[in-house]
Amino acid sequence: MEGKRKLFYNGPIVTMDEGGKPQAVLTEGSRILAAGSFGELREMAGPGAELRDLEGHTLMPAFIDPHSHFTACANSFLEADLEGAASFDEIERRLREFAVENPPAPGRWLRGGKYDQNELAEGRHPTRAVLDQACPDCPAVISHQSGHMGVFNTKALKLLGVTGDTIAPEGGVIAMENGEPTGYMEEAAFVQYLQKVPMPAPQDFLKAYERAQEMYFSYGITTAQEGMMTEAVGGLYRLLLASGLLKLDVTAYADIKVGHKLMEEFQDYTKGYRQHFRLGGYKMFLDGSPQGRTAWLRRPYEAASTGGSSDLGRETGYRGYPVLDDEAVYRNLKMAAAEGRQILTHCNGDAACGQLLDQCKRVEKEGLPLAAVRPVMVHAQMLGADQMDELKRLGVIPSFFVAHVYHWGEIHVKNLGLSRAGAISPAASALKREILFTFHQDSPVIRPDMMETVWCAVNRRTKSGRILGETERIPVYEALKAVTVNGAYQYFEEETKGTIAPGKAADLMILEENPLTAEPEDLKEIRVLETVKEGATVYRRK
Repeated sequence: MEGKRKLFYNGPIVTMDEGGKPQAVLTEGSRILAAGSFGELREMAGPGAELRDLEGHTLMPAFIDPHSHFTACANSFLEADLEGAASFDEIERRLREFAVENPPAPGRWLRGGKYDQNELAEGRHPTRAVLDQACPDCPAVISHQSGHMGVFNTKALKLLGVTGDTIAPEGGVIAMENGEPTGYMEEAAFVQYLQKVPMPAPQDFLKAYERAQEMYFSYGITTAQEGMMTEAVGGLYRLLLASGLLKLDVTAYADIKVGHKLMEEFQDYTKGYRQHFRLGGYKMFLDGSPQGRTAWLRRPYEAASTGGSSDLGRETGYRGYPVLDDEAVYRNLKMAAAEGRQILTHCNGDAACGQLLDQCKRVEKEGLPLAAVRPVMVHAQMLGADQMDELKRLGVIPSFFVAHVYHWGEIHVKNLGLSRAGAISPAASALKREILFTFHQDSPVIRPDMMETVWCAVNRRTKSGRILGETERIPVYEALKAVTVNGAYQYFEEETKGTIAPGKAADLMILEENPLTAEPEDLKEIRVLETVKEGATVYRRK
């Protein structure tokens, strides 16, 4: 442990450790050397140390992002921003303006992202006709804010070979009207065709990666995730790693369908970080999005509401649908356990949660060490109270997308009814059962703003101000633990990250206010002033 010593002092220090309340923290190079009294550490620091006066601000371990999509975050800087668009006309206008400012090169597509049908005046997903108005001369695609659905224009559909005779893959939908595709697709169908869209130019992507990394650092995050690494994304990582640009620690999870190929290709990155990157295991999807009404439920959705599924002609009693059958889930879990690799599974609806737990039990009965790989249930939005004891026994870690309470809480009330909506992301129920859990933002679905997520978990307010699921509120310390201590555990990095303790990485952040003493309602207003990665400042608020 060699390098310049830095002494942080004169402000609250939240160690997220049980070792008391130190007055100062001393780092040396990339590691924490000691935490204790100012006098002792000042003497230990020596005459050449850099003195970092916190000026009353708060020092904490940096945040750990348990689930997001780093490449998709980068890609969002290369597409038209449709977040908050209020109508089809506004989507058209934003796409046209983006195309004027960023004219697509020959062979390139126009892309847009983050529209939400729940926010549109028309109350439904747009169709290819909307995109044709905005960009008739080049292929175009827009993605829903959840990333689970989207729309292609007519030129794009022709290039992709999608016609009225095209059959959607299992676990997906290609919407048709009068025997022709409308341009709207969801789940497996949308993912399959989106992966055929040409990537932006390499140099453009490197600049976008740099902007994405800066965004994560600005929210105090020093460890992030590539939530599903496809073959195409693998190619981008070869470019990124060769550039030497990456300073953020990124753990990737290979798309289970091409997992072995990526494991072989990136085998040098499977044992630990190299160039701040490692391949941590596999990722599979079991269902869709609750706000998009594609999550798989045990009980039906409420009657089709604004932005719901009635435009696709779905029957009464619609409960969403699975992506994989039981045997496929079982095979994937068994493979991960046999290889000793972690597996992350996307489950939003309680039926999907149940499918995962049932197949985990099958693997367990065969004596395979599934719990040892710390399987993660990603989102776990509607994990039922009756499913939690089994989840704990099986060693499955739920990572809750608790910010849904604020961003889509009122939509969930419409889609699920007040009782079920109030039970989404049941962090307090998990805490009561001593289940270790984490929180995430699924970026770029929403910004990687951890303080907003902590605020959501503590207050559980919707955009309208309604308290949704008051009994699922948790204390501030436990919310912070979910994105520091527990995040480190989820990544098998509890010995090196997550708390301020001697020997751990000097991954730190300085907050303008102590979240443990702030008013709960004010938590999301607390800003990150500085982020330190392995002893070096990587972000400073201007």
